Amino acid sequence: MHCDFRFTLFSLVSAFLILPFANAFYIPGWSIRSYRDGQAIPLFVNKVYSDNSQLQFAYSELPFVCPPSGRKHGASNLISGSSLALNLGQVLRGDRITLSDYELNMGNDDEAHYLCSRKIDWAGLKRAQELVADGFVAEWIVDNLPGATSFVTVDRSRKYYAAGFKLGYEDLSPTTGLPIYYINNHFTIVIRYHRAPGRAGNNGKKTIVGFEVYAKSLEAEGRNETGLPGDIQAVENGLQLQIGGNTTSTDKRDNSLYPNNDEVDDFDENATLTIPYTYSVYFREEEKVEWQNRWDLYFVDQEDSSKIHWLAIVNSLIISGLLTSLVAVIIARTIYGDIKNVKEKSLEEGKIKLKRRTPKSPKRKSTDKGGLLDQPDAIKDAGDSSDEEAAEDLTGWKLLHGDVFRTPPFPGILAPLIGSGMQLVFMATGLLLLSCFGVLNPSFRGGYISVGVALFIFAGLFSGYFSGRAYKTFGGQLWKKNVIVTATLFPGLLFATVFILNFFVWAQASSTAIPFGTLIALLSLWLLVQLPLVYAGSWFGFIRAGGWDHPIKTNPIPRQVPPQQWYFRSWRLVLLAGLIPFSVIFIELMFVFKSLWQDKSGYYYVFGFFAVVSVILILTVVEVTIVVTYNQLCAENYHWWWQSFLVGGSSSIWVFAYCLYYYYAKLHIQGVISGLLFFSYSFLACTVYGLLTGTVGFLSAYAFVRRIYR
Repeated sequence: MHCDFRFTLFSLVSAFLILPFANAFYIPGWSIRSYRDGQAIPLFVNKVYSDNSQLQFAYSELPFVCPPSGRKHGASNLISGSSLALNLGQVLRGDRITLSDYELNMGNDDEAHYLCSRKIDWAGLKRAQELVADGFVAEWIVDNLPGATSFVTVDRSRKYYAAGFKLGYEDLSPTTGLPIYYINNHFTIVIRYHRAPGRAGNNGKKTIVGFEVYAKSLEAEGRNETGLPGDIQAVENGLQLQIGGNTTSTDKRDNSLYPNNDEVDDFDENATLTIPYTYSVYFREEEKVEWQNRWDLYFVDQEDSSKIHWLAIVNSLIISGLLTSLVAVIIARTIYGDIKNVKEKSLEEGKIKLKRRTPKSPKRKSTDKGGLLDQPDAIKDAGDSSDEEAAEDLTGWKLLHGDVFRTPPFPGILAPLIGSGMQLVFMATGLLLLSCFGVLNPSFRGGYISVGVALFIFAGLFSGYFSGRAYKTFGGQLWKKNVIVTATLFPGLLFATVFILNFFVWAQASSTAIPFGTLIALLSLWLLVQLPLVYAGSWFGFIRAGGWDHPIKTNPIPRQVPPQQWYFRSWRLVLLAGLIPFSVIFIELMFVFKSLWQDKSGYYYVFGFFAVVSVILILTVVEVTIVVTYNQLCAENYHWWWQSFLVGGSSSIWVFAYCLYYYYAKLHIQGVISGLLFFSYSFLACTVYGLLTGTVGFLSAYAFVRRIYR
């Protein structure tokens, strides 16, 4: 009965996460949609965004654009204004996709088409000016392609796309020197098509391989009775965003907004501005671009930077190679040499003991398992001379054989952190592999977030398993309490941060705000799905698998740690060790940050380079942690448990410091809310990165310590 319930619950979760993907997912070369001549092509409007703000807004809800008429679109059952079903990732990234009233029919050019005339009041005018001043661009969608503005490379050999088009532009008044804002109210839409492959192409059908939008501002005067301008090419006089004679305001940013009656005599609070919207449609055949390659134009800029990506890989390989050599020296020469000396000394002392016929000491009866470094205890029974000689051999890390596996402080926190880290390792590995194989691609809108959430929830099994085993290894008994802490520590921090930020975003009426229903769904996934999975994994790890067995026994009385050098003190060691992994990734980090913060319309798609750098990063974290742990043990400091975790995740501190530098040096984000979102998202991202690399560092250090004390 319980098994059936779990299966049903899992099926419901899978349906919630996976079924909406069908609206935005395709397999390159298979899910091709073709159109016959004259067939209606739906144009969807999504959102507006800016490189100067972290807030996004639904295009259809802007007060100065044409509202949907609600009419039926072409021969389909679609109605303008109807929203497209979104998956979880699309909702979380702020998408709000609705069908527009723009009429596009395959192969039919339209020189000029009137859409509507929108009247706006002072509030709508202010809103339009704010968005234009902040450089907001709009995203439209045709056949799952975002509308783009085309450019050419510096050598004019290739064309590339920049997704989105500007809502308007800013100019300076020649008389007052104050900014004047213009709204783009005419759109030239260019649809580039290619002959459909196979039987569909033989029947005259075509596929869309390009969607370009060129916006410009046309004045409202001089239009005919149908609302069309006399000359759509005349752009000398654009449509200025102002009402009446209200240009005497002295505020540079808010000129022509809510002027006082004392400043403008003819001010009328009921005055409006009418914005006429028109568009043109052109279809052009593109013979060089096929359907399966139509996204390449969006990535020309990333392809041109491949030399820098190779530089990042070479830089990472050099650093990792040096560390590998250092680790090889430590393991192959130092440690094995020390172990060999201990073995040889043990045999020699055994022969001396037989020759001297020293009085027999009481035979030690013990059933305790001992490792290699337990042997000097037997040697000490041979006499004072052997004690002194054995003590000479037991130096550095060999002196800690009775304390190296002593239970760390706060094991009830360390074990859940390790479990959460393994959960993130599984999620990140899955996302990276799916991206490298092309399953997650830009056409799969919201796919990275949706699949990431699904992998994170499923990985609750791994989180519970590793947390339970680590907790049992540390001697913990309250494993159910450990389940609660593991299932709520990181997910609770994530949910609480997003929930609090959502209040600020809601207040700005941004589409980035997560709907209340989605929050309830996420909360249900967390408490009703992930928590039981963590419980099941923890039960198996704690009860069935049990803790990891240490190779040697821990002494009942802890050894006193001698004073440490300044560079071995906790926070200094962590900061110094974190510089090395950070130096491996910082070049590739520039491209990731550019895609996330500077070019939100772009799509990071060089996952091959990213995967190589990620593998080198993990190897570097492993090697740095081993080197630091070995030197710490040589300094007779056995508090390596927490230290290895912190050293492994220490590069996250430098990544966050780089975020601070990037914010002040590269970005032009304006507004308190946008700054709060940037630093909150950066903190969460660095927390994820730190937990992941910290867990890798801890497990590698634990394996290393077990190996040398075996």
